[in-house]
Amino acid sequence: MARRWSKQLQLVGAGGEPVDLPRTLASHGVADLPPNEIDEEAWTLTTTLALPHGAATVHVGAGRDGHARVDGSGPSAGALAAIRHMLRLDADLSAFYAVARADDGLAWVARGAGRMMRSPTVFEDVVKTICTTNCAWSATVRMTTALVDQLGAEAPDGRRAFPGPAAMAEAGEDFYRDAVRAGYRGAYLQALALAVAEGALDLEALNDPELPDDEVAERLLAIPGCGPYATAHMMMLLGRYSRLILDSWTRPKYARVNGRKAADRTIERRFRRYGDYAGLAFWLYLTRDWVDERA
Repeated sequence: MARRWSKQLQLVGAGGEPVDLPRTLASHGVADLPPNEIDEEAWTLTTTLALPHGAATVHVGAGRDGHARVDGSGPSAGALAAIRHMLRLDADLSAFYAVARADDGLAWVARGAGRMMRSPTVFEDVVKTICTTNCAWSATVRMTTALVDQLGAEAPDGRRAFPGPAAMAEAGEDFYRDAVRAGYRGAYLQALALAVAEGALDLEALNDPELPDDEVAERLLAIPGCGPYATAHMMMLLGRYSRLILDSWTRPKYARVNGRKAADRTIERRFRRYGDYAGLAFWLYLTRDWVDERA
């Protein structure tokens, strides 16, 4: 019988700022891809983690005041650290909040919004991002579900974690063609996994805060299948928020929220005061309605 455990995780950032759990879970669409399941009624996260002593299924929801309750089935070693990483509790957003409080359109974020939920590894986020390119969302869900269901480590409850580079590298071309139905992405995913598994590519190094944004973007663009859109998305997931993502979704959404259309340079000028957080401020301005503020 799988060991069950429960822990409380304080929802506070590195600068002592509050962390809003619903806003973090709803920070972007890719956060809800397998093995993650987000319940937008209860605002909970259920996921399966590949941990040092085996896979474990973890449920994250509201805990005692100022905390999240983390319940697990399976090994517990490393689970809380992984959830802290996913919720980005190591980030200090206090400087961002200080600017936002003086902005009528964004003062609300200082109540704990702004953490872009990430995967346990950069590798997982890159794979998922590549699976969002040039396709419908249903295809993205299909591809990531196949990767998890057929290659991921199994937890005691039967759920599976996201596969590591070695498992994806060992899968043949027919798997990516027939099971994942990844199309042209199949060769990219297999080559990426092989490069990481063999140590030729260190994606986790992109978490190094000492690396300049331009260098990180250059490394991402060098990955086959990771073009300008995927790179912009990954920069946000890596906590590099200086650039605004201006595309076919964000421009019309800005017009609706703002009440009128605006040129890109006008939008960029609106958020220039946020400096390295300009892209994050822009994203939050667009997505305030993603969470009912009564939650």
